[in-house]
Amino acid sequence: MTDKSEKDTSKLHEQPADADEIRDVMDDSTADTETADITESEAEGLMQQVQQLTEALEKEKKDYLFLRADFDNYRKRMLKEREELLRNAAEKVLKGLLPIVDDFERGLEATKNADSADAVREGMELIYNKLIKYLADNGVKPMESTGAQFDPDFHEAIATIPAPSEDLKGKVLDTTTRGYMLNDKVLRHAKVAVGE
Repeated sequence: MTDKSEKDTSKLHEQPADADEIRDVMDDSTADTETADITESEAEGLMQQVQQLTEALEKEKKDYLFLRADFDNYRKRMLKEREELLRNAAEKVLKGLLPIVDDFERGLEATKNADSADAVREGMELIYNKLIKYLADNGVKPMESTGAQFDPDFHEAIATIPAPSEDLKGKVLDTTTRGYMLNDKVLRHAKVAVGE
Protein backbone atom coordinates (compact mmCIF):
# COMPACT_ATOMS: atom_id res chain seq x y z
CA MET A 1 0.00 0.00 0.00
CA THR A 2 1.05 3.55 -0.51
CA ASP A 3 1.65 5.95 2.30
CA LYS A 4 -1.39 7.97 1.26
CA SER A 5 -3.77 4.98 1.48
CA GLU A 6 -2.29 4.00 4.85
CA LYS A 7 -3.01 7.50 6.12
CA ASP A 8 -6.53 7.36 4.68
CA THR A 9 -7.32 4.04 6.36
CA SER A 10 -5.73 5.13 9.58
CA LYS A 11 -8.06 8.16 9.52
CA LEU A 12 -11.05 5.77 9.39
CA HIS A 13 -9.87 3.97 12.50
CA GLU A 14 -9.25 7.08 14.51
CA GLN A 15 -11.80 8.13 17.08
CA PRO A 16 -13.94 10.23 16.70
CA ALA A 17 -14.33 10.64 12.92
CA ASP A 18 -16.82 13.02 11.44
CA ALA A 19 -18.79 12.45 8.23
CA ASP A 20 -16.71 14.92 6.19
CA GLU A 21 -13.48 13.09 6.96
CA ILE A 22 -15.02 9.73 5.97
CA ARG A 23 -16.29 11.23 2.67
CA ASP A 24 -12.83 12.64 1.92
CA VAL A 25 -11.20 9.23 2.51
CA MET A 26 -13.79 7.47 0.35
CA ASP A 27 -13.45 9.98 -2.49
CA ASP A 28 -9.67 9.56 -2.45
CA SER A 29 -9.88 5.72 -2.60
CA THR A 30 -12.49 5.62 -5.41
CA ALA A 31 -10.53 8.06 -7.47
CA ASP A 32 -7.58 5.64 -7.44
CA THR A 33 -9.60 2.68 -8.93
CA GLU A 34 -10.63 2.52 -12.56
CA THR A 35 -14.22 1.90 -13.57
CA ALA A 36 -14.94 -0.63 -16.27
CA ASP A 37 -16.82 0.77 -19.22
CA ILE A 38 -18.68 -1.72 -21.46
CA THR A 39 -18.34 -0.79 -25.07
CA GLU A 40 -21.27 -0.87 -27.45
CA SER A 41 -19.90 -3.86 -29.40
CA GLU A 42 -19.48 -5.88 -26.18
CA ALA A 43 -23.08 -5.07 -25.19
CA GLU A 44 -24.26 -6.14 -28.66
CA GLY A 45 -22.32 -9.42 -28.32
CA LEU A 46 -23.87 -10.09 -24.92
CA MET A 47 -27.36 -9.38 -26.31
CA GLN A 48 -26.74 -11.88 -29.15
CA GLN A 49 -25.56 -14.47 -26.65
CA VAL A 50 -28.70 -13.92 -24.54
CA GLN A 51 -30.84 -14.27 -27.70
CA GLN A 52 -29.09 -17.55 -28.65
CA LEU A 53 -29.54 -18.96 -25.15
CA THR A 54 -33.21 -17.95 -25.17
CA GLU A 55 -33.75 -19.70 -28.52
CA ALA A 56 -31.94 -22.81 -27.27
CA LEU A 57 -34.10 -22.84 -24.15
CA GLU A 58 -37.29 -22.57 -26.22
CA LYS A 59 -36.12 -25.46 -28.43
CA GLU A 60 -35.39 -27.59 -25.36
CA LYS A 61 -38.85 -26.76 -23.94
CA LYS A 62 -40.52 -27.89 -27.18
CA ASP A 63 -38.45 -31.08 -27.26
CA TYR A 64 -39.38 -31.75 -23.65
CA LEU A 65 -43.09 -31.21 -24.32
CA PHE A 66 -42.99 -33.56 -27.35
CA LEU A 67 -41.15 -36.19 -25.32
CA ARG A 68 -43.62 -35.88 -22.46
CA ALA A 69 -46.58 -36.20 -24.85
CA ASP A 70 -44.98 -39.30 -26.43
CA PHE A 71 -44.47 -40.82 -23.00
CA ASP A 72 -48.07 -40.09 -21.98
CA ASN A 73 -49.31 -41.74 -25.18
CA TYR A 74 -47.06 -44.76 -24.54
CA ARG A 75 -48.30 -45.05 -20.95
CA LYS A 76 -51.95 -44.88 -22.05
CA ARG A 77 -51.35 -47.48 -24.77
CA MET A 78 -49.64 -49.82 -22.27
CA LEU A 79 -52.51 -49.43 -19.77
CA LYS A 80 -55.04 -50.22 -22.50
CA GLU A 81 -53.07 -53.29 -23.64
CA ARG A 82 -52.70 -54.47 -20.05
CA GLU A 83 -56.45 -54.12 -19.42
CA GLU A 84 -57.18 -56.05 -22.60
CA LEU A 85 -54.68 -58.75 -21.65
CA LEU A 86 -56.20 -59.14 -18.18
CA ARG A 87 -59.71 -59.19 -19.59
CA ASN A 88 -58.86 -61.86 -22.16
CA ALA A 89 -56.28 -63.85 -20.15
CA ALA A 90 -58.84 -66.36 -18.96
CA GLU A 91 -60.15 -66.92 -22.49
CA LYS A 92 -57.85 -69.89 -23.21
CA VAL A 93 -58.58 -71.52 -19.86
CA LEU A 94 -62.32 -71.10 -20.17
CA LYS A 95 -62.33 -72.28 -23.77
CA GLY A 96 -60.57 -75.47 -22.63
CA LEU A 97 -63.28 -76.08 -20.00
CA LEU A 98 -66.13 -75.95 -22.52
CA PRO A 99 -65.65 -79.56 -23.77
CA ILE A 100 -65.86 -80.73 -20.15
CA VAL A 101 -69.11 -78.82 -19.70
CA ASP A 102 -70.36 -80.48 -22.89
CA ASP A 103 -69.51 -83.88 -21.38
CA PHE A 104 -71.43 -83.02 -18.21
CA GLU A 105 -74.46 -82.01 -20.28
CA ARG A 106 -74.29 -85.26 -22.27
CA GLY A 107 -73.89 -87.24 -19.06
CA LEU A 108 -76.89 -85.56 -17.44
CA GLU A 109 -78.96 -86.21 -20.53
CA ALA A 110 -77.88 -89.87 -20.66
CA THR A 111 -78.62 -90.48 -16.96
CA LYS A 112 -82.17 -89.10 -17.03
CA ASN A 113 -83.65 -92.50 -17.53
CA ALA A 114 -80.79 -94.59 -16.13
CA ASP A 115 -81.64 -97.05 -13.42
CA SER A 116 -78.08 -98.04 -12.59
CA ALA A 117 -75.91 -95.83 -10.35
CA ASP A 118 -72.83 -97.58 -11.73
CA ALA A 119 -73.37 -96.03 -15.17
CA VAL A 120 -73.70 -92.57 -13.63
CA ARG A 121 -70.57 -93.08 -11.57
CA GLU A 122 -68.61 -94.29 -14.57
CA GLY A 123 -69.64 -91.19 -16.55
CA MET A 124 -68.68 -88.90 -13.65
CA GLU A 125 -65.26 -90.58 -13.38
CA LEU A 126 -64.62 -90.08 -17.10
CA ILE A 127 -65.46 -86.39 -16.83
CA TYR A 128 -63.39 -86.04 -13.64
CA ASN A 129 -60.35 -87.65 -15.28
CA LYS A 130 -60.74 -85.39 -18.32
CA LEU A 131 -60.85 -82.32 -16.05
CA ILE A 132 -57.80 -83.43 -14.03
CA LYS A 133 -55.88 -84.04 -17.27
CA TYR A 134 -56.84 -80.58 -18.56
CA LEU A 135 -55.63 -78.96 -15.31
CA ALA A 136 -52.35 -80.92 -15.46
CA ASP A 137 -51.84 -79.79 -19.07
CA ASN A 138 -52.08 -76.20 -17.79
CA GLY A 139 -49.58 -76.72 -14.96
CA VAL A 140 -52.06 -77.38 -12.11
CA LYS A 141 -51.16 -80.40 -9.99
CA PRO A 142 -52.74 -81.67 -6.76
CA MET A 143 -50.66 -81.76 -3.56
CA GLU A 144 -50.21 -84.97 -1.65
CA SER A 145 -50.63 -83.84 1.96
CA THR A 146 -51.79 -86.74 4.12
CA GLY A 147 -48.81 -88.28 5.92
CA ALA A 148 -46.48 -85.39 5.04
CA GLN A 149 -44.79 -83.12 7.58
CA PHE A 150 -46.95 -80.05 8.26
CA ASP A 151 -45.60 -77.07 6.28
CA PRO A 152 -47.41 -73.70 6.62
CA ASP A 153 -46.17 -72.75 3.13
CA PHE A 154 -48.35 -75.51 1.65
CA HIS A 155 -50.90 -76.38 4.35
CA GLU A 156 -53.56 -74.54 6.30
CA ALA A 157 -54.22 -76.21 9.65
CA ILE A 158 -57.92 -76.18 10.42
CA ALA A 159 -57.72 -78.65 13.29
CA THR A 160 -55.28 -80.43 15.56
CA ILE A 161 -56.03 -83.97 16.68
CA PRO A 162 -54.23 -86.34 19.02
CA ALA A 163 -51.59 -88.34 17.14
CA PRO A 164 -52.03 -92.13 17.39
CA SER A 165 -48.26 -92.57 17.69
CA GLU A 166 -45.26 -90.42 18.59
CA ASP A 167 -43.85 -90.40 15.04
CA LEU A 168 -47.08 -88.81 13.64
CA LYS A 169 -46.81 -85.67 15.79
CA GLY A 170 -46.48 -82.59 13.58
CA LYS A 171 -47.62 -84.54 10.51
CA VAL A 172 -50.77 -84.15 8.44
CA LEU A 173 -53.23 -86.84 9.55
CA ASP A 174 -56.19 -85.89 7.36
CA THR A 175 -56.77 -83.61 4.35
CA THR A 176 -60.24 -82.06 4.28
CA THR A 177 -59.64 -79.96 1.14
CA ARG A 178 -56.93 -80.87 -1.35
CA GLY A 179 -54.35 -78.22 -2.20
CA TYR A 180 -53.11 -77.45 -5.71
CA MET A 181 -49.88 -76.14 -7.19
CA LEU A 182 -49.62 -74.04 -10.34
CA ASN A 183 -46.16 -74.85 -11.68
CA ASP A 184 -44.02 -74.13 -8.57
CA LYS A 185 -46.47 -71.77 -6.85
CA VAL A 186 -49.24 -72.65 -4.40
CA LEU A 187 -52.56 -72.11 -6.14
CA ARG A 188 -54.59 -73.21 -3.14
CA HIS A 189 -53.36 -74.31 0.31
CA ALA A 190 -54.46 -77.73 1.49
CA LYS A 191 -56.81 -77.63 4.51
CA VAL A 192 -55.52 -80.24 6.90
CA ALA A 193 -55.76 -81.73 10.38
CA VAL A 194 -52.40 -81.95 12.13
CA GLY A 195 -51.38 -84.51 14.78
CA GLU A 196 -50.23 -83.26 18.19
